[in-house]
Amino acid sequence: MTKLAIKSNKELIYEVLNDPDRKSILNIVTDIFTLIVYHKKLPIHYFGKYLFKKGKTNIKDYFPDDFLYYKFKPFLNEHAVSEVVENKLFFNYYYSQFNISLPKILMFNFRNVFVKDKLNFEITCVTDFVFQLKEIFSHNPSYDSIIVKKTYGSYGGEQVFKINKQQISSDIELISKLYSDVIKTGFIFQETVKQHPELNKLNPSCLNTIRLDTFADKEGKIDIISAYIRMSIKNQPIDNISSGGCQVGIQLKTGKLKKYGYQGFRTSGIHVYTEHPITKTVFEEFKIPYFEEAKELVLKTAGCMPGLRLVGWDVAIGESGPVLIEGNADYEMAGNDLSEDGYRTNAIFRKMMDELNYK
Repeated sequence: MTKLAIKSNKELIYEVLNDPDRKSILNIVTDIFTLIVYHKKLPIHYFGKYLFKKGKTNIKDYFPDDFLYYKFKPFLNEHAVSEVVENKLFFNYYYSQFNISLPKILMFNFRNVFVKDKLNFEITCVTDFVFQLKEIFSHNPSYDSIIVKKTYGSYGGEQVFKINKQQISSDIELISKLYSDVIKTGFIFQETVKQHPELNKLNPSCLNTIRLDTFADKEGKIDIISAYIRMSIKNQPIDNISSGGCQVGIQLKTGKLKKYGYQGFRTSGIHVYTEHPITKTVFEEFKIPYFEEAKELVLKTAGCMPGLRLVGWDVAIGESGPVLIEGNADYEMAGNDLSEDGYRTNAIFRKMMDELNYK
């Protein structure tokens, strides 16, 4: 799954100008000038955070994306231990010792060397690769599909593949392309998490994952800052925003979705949703099952690695409870800023700002 094409500035300006829900041109210009003075820089985030929409009055509560990236994570996360969450193989082996629910790793590789069932072996042709994939399904007859993802650097859904049992025999072109990608670097082969039936009401074609970010203060107290859920708005297996997905904020106290769903402005334009365009599920009426358990899961996980104080966790809701998919010490905070209607409105985020003396 590759990222969508970036829309040109001309295309985006045209969409904004023709948006019936936008503020007046005078209000937009006034907003932009106000933010230039406030942030002392051009507020590129003004459009990406949909601040041009009517009703968006708290424009100073939202942060420029580079501010979020450079002002917090480098000072809160030790680079030496960040690799534990950024590398998906290390992540699984480290956190599994704490009895944390994780997808099972069925096989992994580094270039031509593969490891499966505690044995390592070399694969030098696509025929042997197909044989090993068939072996996985043969030993796990309940599996309809598996997830294949790059061990390191599969951001935004890139280098993530969902392979079903039938494709191994029927789509040799796809499997050959997968093989050529896999042997260039390292990949992990995981079981597919079976999603809770309630989440299928949002979109049954993909695993609709929840992003929860946590902050540990100087005394070691861990809090959840915010949460949002991602989903495909098409019939595709990837939920990432950069791949055309949609994000909806979650109310931390209740587990209910907020009213609006947002896509990536640069890739998908100005669309804002109040219901899923395919399933027609109204966001504001939807409650996440096992949400309290999902919060408990990330709070427990956040306390397992000293030196990581600010992490974005991706959680799926399986049939019998939450499953931790991955952690991100270098996560994209702009999505949380958007789902929180401005990070500055968030008490935990303000606590973090106070510690680092940012106003």
